[in-house]
Amino acid sequence: MSHLEERLEHDLNDIRSRVQQQAERVETAVANAIHALQTGNKKLAYATILNDLPINRTMREIDAICHKFIAVHLPSGSHLRLLSSVIRVNVELERIGDYAVTIARESAQLSKPPEGTMARELDRMASETMLMLRQSIRAFSDLNAEMGRSTKLLADQMESNLDSIYTEMMNNQDRGKVKDILAVFVVFTQLKRVADQAKNLCEDAIFAVTGEQKAPKVYKILFLDEDNSKSRMAEAIARRNYPESGEYISAGRHPAGSLNPHLVSFLEKRGKNLENLKPTALDELTERTLSEQYVIVSLDGEVSSYLPSIPFHSTALAWDLDPVSDTDGEQGFENLYRAISLQVKDLMETLRGEGAS
Repeated sequence: MSHLEERLEHDLNDIRSRVQQQAERVETAVANAIHALQTGNKKLAYATILNDLPINRTMREIDAICHKFIAVHLPSGSHLRLLSSVIRVNVELERIGDYAVTIARESAQLSKPPEGTMARELDRMASETMLMLRQSIRAFSDLNAEMGRSTKLLADQMESNLDSIYTEMMNNQDRGKVKDILAVFVVFTQLKRVADQAKNLCEDAIFAVTGEQKAPKVYKILFLDEDNSKSRMAEAIARRNYPESGEYISAGRHPAGSLNPHLVSFLEKRGKNLENLKPTALDELTERTLSEQYVIVSLDGEVSSYLPSIPFHSTALAWDLDPVSDTDGEQGFENLYRAISLQVKDLMETLRGEGAS
């Protein structure tokens, strides 16, 4: 190994060591913030807040060292991939430290530690989050792509339960507890963000080792209308034009026994066979299915007229479309098809960017 190669490896190992130490500080900060919340230890909460300052300084130091490394060594290939990942990890760790500070500040404001259902949910969430954080840090530190992939699965399986927490908060009749409930809700959200950043650390570990990029997100979309005719057309258009960008379903409030034969014939001419499909009733969809939808689109009125409440993680859209009847004939369906196609195109390009497929 040449002198230049030895210096490169020495400087790279120094950067990795600094990142590992920073990761340990951040992991300790999150653990301390959670412990302060669970025990009502305000002294620990305030210490956690102040200890974020060294984390911020170290983040800036690592950033400067990484840019100096690039200027001096002009890395390429695996070395450049690793440096690129380190720079992202450095930012992600700093963000996790910020989330720990928010948890600590909220815990310092609580009149007493959380109790009952919310306490149990927070304990569960905290335990799962810490496990993910530890494993994601280890995956990057060891450059272990397989551990990164397995830890990502934990994130995918993790249920936030924000809806149930939000519902409990809104239904609470003791206004004196509202401040504490809001604080716990904020903490719950911060834990979810820590888990999201841990997933990003796993992505960085996989990229550093293999060069494999994060796969584009696939969005779940539900189309609604009165009889599952226009919504079924929207589903068919989305499936045909953007099969890789989303998972699509549709339903109607009061669907007929069978799909409109004129609609079926019209869509068959465009390569979509609906002959053996029955309309789907909205009440056939489970609460879990509804909560999983990233976007819920109504093609007849507002989404709120179909659902008692919009799921916490869903975005509701209402598309203003002209009504079509059988008497409008082929041209009526053609106009509706074009209008829906344009709306679907705008939506998918908003979600996935130009060139969505």
